[in-house]
Amino acid sequence: MQSTQVQPQNNIFTNGNLKIDYDTNCVYVNDNVVHLTAIEYKLLCLLAKNIGKVLTHNHIKQEIWQDGNGCDSQLSLRVFVTNLRKKLNASDYIITHIGIGYRMLNVPNVNKSPVDI
Repeated sequence: MQSTQVQPQNNIFTNGNLKIDYDTNCVYVNDNVVHLTAIEYKLLCLLAKNIGKVLTHNHIKQEIWQDGNGCDSQLSLRVFVTNLRKKLNASDYIITHIGIGYRMLNVPNVNKSPVDI
C-alpha cells in the first residue's frame, strides 16, 4: 500500500505586517484578525494581486462590481478605500493617484517603511 502525503498550500499574501490568507478569506494585521466587508476584502485582494501597479478607478469598479451595480462614482470608491485604510491601521500601504486610481506599495518587512516600487 502506497501512502501519499498532502502538501499544505501556501496561499498567503504578506506585505509588511499585513497578511491575506486566500484559503480562509481572512486578513491579519500584526497577527490580529481584521474584519472586512465583502467589498473591502475584494478591493484589498485586487490591490494585493496587483501590488506596485496603479489600478484605475474604472478597472477597480469593473473588477469589484462585475455587473456594473454597486459603485456609481469615484466618491463611493473613495469611501471604501478610506474605510479599508482605517481598518488596516496602515494608510501608507494604499496610495491614491489623484484622478487615476489606487496602488498598493510593497513593504519588504515589518521593520521598514513602505517602498515605492
